[in-house]
Amino acid sequence: NLRRHIQSIVAAGLDTIAACGDDNRNVICSANPLLSPVHAEVSDLAQRIGRHLLPRTGAYREILLEQPAESASTGEEEPLYGRTYLPRKFKIALAIPPHNDIDVFAHDLGFIAIVEDGRIAGYNVLVGGGMGMTHKVPATFPRLSDVAGFCLPEQVITVAEHTMLIQRDYGNRKDRSHARFKYTIEDRGLDWFRAELAQRTGFALQPAREFALESSSERYGWYQGFDGRWDYTLFIENGRVADRPGYELMTGLREIARVHTGVFALTTNQNITIAGIPEGERARIEALLQKYGIANEISSTGLRLHSMACVALPTCGLAMAESERYLPTLISKLGSTLEELGLENAPITMRMSGCPNGCSRPYLAEIALVGKGPGKYNLYLGASANGDRLNALHLENVGEERILETLRTLLRKYAKERHDGERFGDFVVRAGVVPAMPAGRDFQRLPTLAESA
Repeated sequence: NLRRHIQSIVAAGLDTIAACGDDNRNVICSANPLLSPVHAEVSDLAQRIGRHLLPRTGAYREILLEQPAESASTGEEEPLYGRTYLPRKFKIALAIPPHNDIDVFAHDLGFIAIVEDGRIAGYNVLVGGGMGMTHKVPATFPRLSDVAGFCLPEQVITVAEHTMLIQRDYGNRKDRSHARFKYTIEDRGLDWFRAELAQRTGFALQPAREFALESSSERYGWYQGFDGRWDYTLFIENGRVADRPGYELMTGLREIARVHTGVFALTTNQNITIAGIPEGERARIEALLQKYGIANEISSTGLRLHSMACVALPTCGLAMAESERYLPTLISKLGSTLEELGLENAPITMRMSGCPNGCSRPYLAEIALVGKGPGKYNLYLGASANGDRLNALHLENVGEERILETLRTLLRKYAKERHDGERFGDFVVRAGVVPAMPAGRDFQRLPTLAESA
């Protein structure tokens, strides 16, 4: 049934080419292009980067879409990837301050829009980020990207192409566990990258410009775009669209789609933005959200709204422990504690991954659980709320009872001792629960404070 499924995806206006493999994956950006002219420009740029770096092979269309070879193939060799493609996958993300909803520091290549007087003056260029690691192998680690410099809008695609080609030519092809671009940058350094990029492009990156990121979380609920139309970002727990008793998400979205004249935008935090709602249609959309029990405020704590999990078992063959099927239950078991402490609306990011590859970007969460085995997890704490600091290992290979006991104790301490406006991740670092993680290379080398106590 694989061909039939992929053909139906293509018929709906999507495709799966370069969704896996050693190539450039989907280029991501802040999801809602209707929010402002800046968002529209960044969205268009992300799509142009993606098209430019798309593999030219006709095999996808010949094999999966069953198109004739003469119409499917361009007859060209891969002009960018060559015969061997890349050492590993390559990911690109574009952020628009002050929001970091796409976790720009988590990707091989990032661009941060620098907006001056309402227009994009250019982009800061970030290189060498990535989440995956292998348990107990300190040479593997999550890494935040480094800010390499600044480029003009018309230079972005050239920078993206040649950055990817630098990884093609210098990435480690002997050891796949050390083949991501983050290790190329870690091993060779930022000055080397700048010089290599300048040699290839014919221009040097300018000094990076100032920017400020406030949060990596979603802007939930209703907000108004520049043109007066409304948007509603709807919480989709772990990205799973399905009907459940009292929570008819699939049916509700289908009914909204019947009347909505704007767009549906999928966010990188696994949610959906219903965008471009005219003032006169807002009440009808709100009524449908309430009718099907899917409005954000109906049953969600702040912890749940800021949670995310990878799919893990039974779908993923790499999973060592549950994730998507377990995180909602674990959060529910913390509900009474949150309510007791007045933290039911506190925006605390919590992420779970079934293995250390980190597809839910757990190492950038204030609270993270990473699977070690059935029912066992590493507990990480202390990432920043805006996505510019990694968390640190607090407890290793622990089960639910220890996890809940630890988190309840820390939440009580946080409720009692936090400063005004202090986020949980900053608090546990200030309180000495975990150290501030200095760099990715130290991620599996630093002893936990629990071990050293």
